[in-house]
Amino acid sequence: MPRKHAPAFTPDAASASSVAGQPHNLPVLQAKMKRDPEGYEEELRQLHRHFESSVFLFQQQAALATTSSSAGGGEVAKELGDLALFLAHVAPFYPDDLADLPDQIGGLLDTNARGLPPGLREHLVQALILLVNRKIVDLEDTMELFMELQVIGDRAVKKLAFSHIIHSIRRMNQKHKNDTRNRKLQNIIFKFLQAEEESRAKRAFTILCDLHRRRVWFDERTTNAICEACFHPSSRIMIAAIQFLLGYENAEQQEDESDASSSEDEADKNPQILLSKQDVYKANHKGTVASKKKKQAKLQRVIRSMKRQQRKSVEESGSSYYSPLTYLKDAQGFAEKLFSRLQKCNERFEVRMMMLKVIARTIGLHHLVLLNFYPYLQRYVQPHQRDVTTLLAAAVQACHDMVPPDAVEPLFKQIVNQFVHDRSRPESIAVGLNVVREICMRMPLMMNEDLLQDLVLYKKSHEKAVSIAARSLITLFREICPSLLVKKDRGRPVDPKARPKAFGEVTVASDVPGAELLDEDMSSEEEGSDEESDAFDSDNEIALPSAPPGTEENMEGSSEANKCDANEDTNEEDEASDEDGADEGQDNSDNDSEEVDEELDDDSDMDADTDMSDEDSDDDELKESINGSEDEGSDQDEDTDEEDKSKGSDSKVQKRKLNDYIGELNAADASLRALKRLAGAKKAQVSSDETGKILSDEDFKRIKELKAKKEAKLALAQHGLIKGVDTKSATFKMPSSDQLSRKRVDPLELEAHVRRKMSKEERLAMVKAGREDRGQYVARAAVKQKKTGGLSNKQKQHKKRMPLAATRAKAARSRQEKKQQRKRSGNQFRGRKAWK
Repeated sequence: MPRKHAPAFTPDAASASSVAGQPHNLPVLQAKMKRDPEGYEEELRQLHRHFESSVFLFQQQAALATTSSSAGGGEVAKELGDLALFLAHVAPFYPDDLADLPDQIGGLLDTNARGLPPGLREHLVQALILLVNRKIVDLEDTMELFMELQVIGDRAVKKLAFSHIIHSIRRMNQKHKNDTRNRKLQNIIFKFLQAEEESRAKRAFTILCDLHRRRVWFDERTTNAICEACFHPSSRIMIAAIQFLLGYENAEQQEDESDASSSEDEADKNPQILLSKQDVYKANHKGTVASKKKKQAKLQRVIRSMKRQQRKSVEESGSSYYSPLTYLKDAQGFAEKLFSRLQKCNERFEVRMMMLKVIARTIGLHHLVLLNFYPYLQRYVQPHQRDVTTLLAAAVQACHDMVPPDAVEPLFKQIVNQFVHDRSRPESIAVGLNVVREICMRMPLMMNEDLLQDLVLYKKSHEKAVSIAARSLITLFREICPSLLVKKDRGRPVDPKARPKAFGEVTVASDVPGAELLDEDMSSEEEGSDEESDAFDSDNEIALPSAPPGTEENMEGSSEANKCDANEDTNEEDEASDEDGADEGQDNSDNDSEEVDEELDDDSDMDADTDMSDEDSDDDELKESINGSEDEGSDQDEDTDEEDKSKGSDSKVQKRKLNDYIGELNAADASLRALKRLAGAKKAQVSSDETGKILSDEDFKRIKELKAKKEAKLALAQHGLIKGVDTKSATFKMPSSDQLSRKRVDPLELEAHVRRKMSKEERLAMVKAGREDRGQYVARAAVKQKKTGGLSNKQKQHKKRMPLAATRAKAARSRQEKKQQRKRSGNQFRGRKAWK
């Protein structure tokens, strides 16, 4: 926008200056003008003309190169600053008279910003900010001026301009995003960022990073502009951009985030813990006091561990995960360009390591193929290399399943040969094994059987860090490829025939994750209802053989042909079973069961037309087959009863045949129930395939609840609160490729459990920390002497009066000892006497 400079000096302006030169109380006049704008229009015009003449006089003084203190220059600057602030305050009440005020103040700052006194410059900037806040002038028109004001060298003005830009853009996007205005402002800042001058680019980059961190400009355009700053000619801008990309996740989240994002974060930070009422009741009400305390403590540990796991999963692989590198438009070009600059740059070692980490992070996030990157890393893979764990963490992050194994194999062999050998230090061996495990987790094809068996032998090491690293490698390959391990190391894998995917193989998801839990829940509910109905049916069926006496008369009216057929069938079956004996008993039993099933199927098909009709044909057939079997059973009962009456057989024989018949009937009934359940399961599966392809919101909520219940049950089983749950299969859960690409490899995790030798200062600090809660050393005897309480237990026991019998026994014992002593002393030889 073109700036209008102050008008030339005229006699009218001079007269206005002399009239308005009289001292005015500007705050009082400002309050009166706000209350009655129309009554003070003349005073406003006089003050406005006085402001214009003051601007003209100041420009004349600046042209004559006079100092601000000489000839009243300081007074002119102070008066000009006060007038500018006064007019800016009353500008909303006089929009026509003060329409050119923003251009006058902006033109003065644009042309003479560096030559203005600091106080006047600050007052003019404050007046311009006030006009922008009152919406008298747009932020787009003054954006370039505020960007220029940050590089003139005045710290107070730079702080004012920076805070004004940030707060204005935040306020503009507080209720809704104004994309048109945001795009105009972004274009201005991007132009300053691409400038070769370091100071301008630094201020623009600082504004972009601050707005991005506050989630005001959280779009791909801003993210790509920040990433493009990595290629700025100035090394300071490049380092600042790389540090922002690496440390973005550690930046503190500001309190002024949007309501939607804050609600999502709260929902993610409040995990869903579903424990059954029975487990909570057992922990609080069952058992002794001590056992209940233990159960309650275990329950609290379960809840804490589940909350920690759910928060970790949400942070690493949830929807709240964010990194600026994920929104790169040309990730391959960005990685190649930054890698070429890394190869040519002569920066210090720390800067090159930061560039290396950004490249590795980009390769891992976007599954890029940059084959020259791995030989470059191979040159620095040495145990004595400075910050070698950071370098190895970058190498791990750059590995994914889309990289050809041949490209990474030299680097992999270099790591194994340099770190894992018998003459290496335990710290190096532990780090090497951990790196091998992380690389094999991302690229399982790198490992062969001989190398794995050699590395696994380190599980017998006496160093804790080495043995833990080797056992973690065993745990990994139990999951992804147990066949590479020897038999004693395989344990009990979940899938003994598991194999890693071939290079380029992709697993396509055919269903919604967690939908099988919903199917299992539905099937369990159906089985529960089936069991209830089966229990009801079985009660009726059990009552069938013990029929009332009135039914025996009807059963006697059966035909003689049926009796003969039944007798022949039973005789043939008995002869067949006697002839086969022990050689073919098992085969005959299998054949008989198959024949029984076939006969039941035939009978169910033949009698399907005579029973009641239902809505589903499968249920009709099953019910009809059950009814048919009951009819056959009743016929056979009649036959056996008539035979028993006619032949006059004993009651034992009748009881045996009835028991055999009841067993056969129960076996047939059980097979029919199994068929019914199978048909119901198939029908449910068909219906779920046809109508369950689109899940509703309630289904997804149910899946989430079932997952939480399963995790709770597993956690309770691992802590020993419930039994009957297999916890071995859940000891290690193999993450997916996307989860591994989003996971950040911490260099400190690669050297976990490594005992680092402390320096003398650290040891002294630890010793002094242990003495804080301890008093001054005092001798034990002094403590006893200063004791002010009663006697000790030992002293009381010594002074305790003994019983009378013990006292007499002690006295008798003392007399005997004295007598023996006198007797021995009388027999002693005391030498020749000197006299006789």
